[in-house]
Amino acid sequence: MAANVSELNMARLRSSVFSVLQSDLLRQSLCVLVAFCVLTQQALAEQQEFLEDFLKREYSLVKPYRGLGFSSSSQWDLMGTAMVTPDHVRLTPDQQSRQGAVWSRIPFVLRDWELRVHFKIHGIGKKNLNGDGLAIWLTRDRMQNGPVFGNMNQFVGLGLFVDTYPNADKTHDRTFPYVSVMLGNGTLTYDHDRDGRTTELGGCTAMTRNSIYDTFLLVRYSKNKLTLMVDVDGKQEWRDCAEVSGLRLPTGYYLGASSVTGDLSDNHDVISMKVYQLTVERTPEEEEEEVVTVPRVDDMYQFQVDVEEEGMSGLQLFFTLLFSVLGLAVLAVVGLVLYGRWKENKRKRFY
Repeated sequence: MAANVSELNMARLRSSVFSVLQSDLLRQSLCVLVAFCVLTQQALAEQQEFLEDFLKREYSLVKPYRGLGFSSSSQWDLMGTAMVTPDHVRLTPDQQSRQGAVWSRIPFVLRDWELRVHFKIHGIGKKNLNGDGLAIWLTRDRMQNGPVFGNMNQFVGLGLFVDTYPNADKTHDRTFPYVSVMLGNGTLTYDHDRDGRTTELGGCTAMTRNSIYDTFLLVRYSKNKLTLMVDVDGKQEWRDCAEVSGLRLPTGYYLGASSVTGDLSDNHDVISMKVYQLTVERTPEEEEEEVVTVPRVDDMYQFQVDVEEEGMSGLQLFFTLLFSVLGLAVLAVVGLVLYGRWKENKRKRFY
């Protein structure tokens, strides 16, 4: 009888333990299932942020590069040393003092869009003995020569810079080549001596020069947010480079690409520029947002970069002190002479 009671108690104990373990396992399974559902919904939400995208051929520059040239029916204009080959549009050859560009003739009127740029920068110069890089533009003015990678300074619109030469390498705060984004309003000046640090909205290092892989940029603009990504290391996946919220761009600007070489040079080739129109769901408030006439960022001060002024060298300090001492000595002599004459004139008045 005692044996039966003992076995019954053990059976109840095993049953209770199994029930506890089963309930714990059930709770853990439910937690995993809930977490999976949440992550899946987030992923689907991110994928459905853009319902569809459409290649807009009228804004795109792709092989075999039809519609590019000097005829009245062309959709793109060449400028400077830019030339068309079967494989690419070469903005500048690997020669000194060259400048070239390609510009769309059609005003850009898309509200939500994505731009994918396939390009190549290569040359025989060694690292940091090459230059200067290329720029992708969406600006109010087109076909303008200038010092900013072959385009005008104080531009109005968007500039994306692939800078391959460090002008301000004394700071050692970044590795080149460096990709950056700038928004111009007609008054901001791109400072080449500081590699555009004072007007940069964001950027990243991207090994785009003499790469054994294809090099790409992706720019997405939707709901006043600009995202810049790169694919330069052969992984066929986009890497985040910069993100700017509250960026407001007018429509009706022109798409282009430009490059310039100086004492240092490289081949700067654009293989394709593909523009996609994004279909985006908007709330009634977003549909009625204000019309922008001048590009701006809502909180521009958050992007300002403090750049320290360069101190004087020892030689400059020596000459500054020397001329200061000489100047004080000259002033002292002149003062003594004037004081002596004043005393002499005062003494004569008593005779």
